[in-house]
Amino acid sequence: MFPVVHESSATVGDARTGVAATHRGAYHTPCFMPVGTRGAIKYLSARDYAELGAEIVLGNTYHLMLRPGAELVESFGGLGKFAGWGGLTLTDSGGFQVFSLDPKVNDEGVVFKSTYDGSYHRFTPEIAVDTQEKLGADIQMVLDVCVSLPAESHVVRQALERTSDWAQRAKNVHRRTDQSLFGIVQGGVDSSMRAESARRTVDIGFDGYGIGGLSVGETRAEMVDAIGACIGELPKDRPRYLMGVGDPASLVEAVALGVDQFDCVLQTRLGRHGTALTSEGKLQIKNARFAESEEPLDALCSCWVCGTHSRGYIRHLMQVGEPTAARLVSIHNVAWTIALMAQMREAIAQGTFDVLRRKVLDVWG
Repeated sequence: MFPVVHESSATVGDARTGVAATHRGAYHTPCFMPVGTRGAIKYLSARDYAELGAEIVLGNTYHLMLRPGAELVESFGGLGKFAGWGGLTLTDSGGFQVFSLDPKVNDEGVVFKSTYDGSYHRFTPEIAVDTQEKLGADIQMVLDVCVSLPAESHVVRQALERTSDWAQRAKNVHRRTDQSLFGIVQGGVDSSMRAESARRTVDIGFDGYGIGGLSVGETRAEMVDAIGACIGELPKDRPRYLMGVGDPASLVEAVALGVDQFDCVLQTRLGRHGTALTSEGKLQIKNARFAESEEPLDALCSCWVCGTHSRGYIRHLMQVGEPTAARLVSIHNVAWTIALMAQMREAIAQGTFDVLRRKVLDVWG
């Protein structure tokens, strides 16, 4: 394993900005990682990633192991080369997708049915590591057990125990010294179990730490409390990664608690349905009042979509079913979120993070 060392350059309370160094390169924190589920961010190419300022992009192990297969990706030199992306990559374990399929689970692992062809597959912590080593991302995640919330205490407890056991098994078989391995904290919204899971994961020892099992049915307040219960148990010299969270209010609240990196499909999911993230909140471009608007999606946004196209034009494309509309709004949403993270880094460095946090929450909270 290669430790991802996080060095803070400035702090405001628990919020911090800095650099996380991997074997192959570094990324600035706090950061947003766009999600390239099947090897591409929806409607975007690797050239877009670079132009938008992304430093690290996420791929999904579940989908890539089924199509096109980890061995094929490996034959191309790994996920980054396969996609033509020169930046950093992270692969999740695929656990979230597997558990959304109601698999058969025991202490050894899971058996699930492919959404592609109905075939059955066995997945264990060891297989997850082997698969991700073949995919070749700079950072891979251990296989964890994610439960939907609300959940009964015994269900959360069992998920915690299996996640901890599987994390140790994952570390035992991880061999690539040029690839970092992150552990994952579970525990639902139970503060004591969150803290316990964090301590047990740190005791095993990983290159970085994910906070999983949130944004799965709980309120934002419950999510914030759960993060607060465990983040103090995580090492300050390692990245802290809140998994699957990307709405602006949750981003700024989590950064305030000391989270360093995030991923989410929200930006492109909203984009393909015509919803833009803006400094004034969500904007649904299909609304008839934008038919004659010459304004950009967001006058304060510096992305090339806002510098080139009007709301009226994008609405027209969306109304006639032109796929370019989804691409334009998706590019804007990803660019807007990456820019928001840059604003947070600058605000922390300048000591004005609390002002920015309040501004974001006034719009998005």
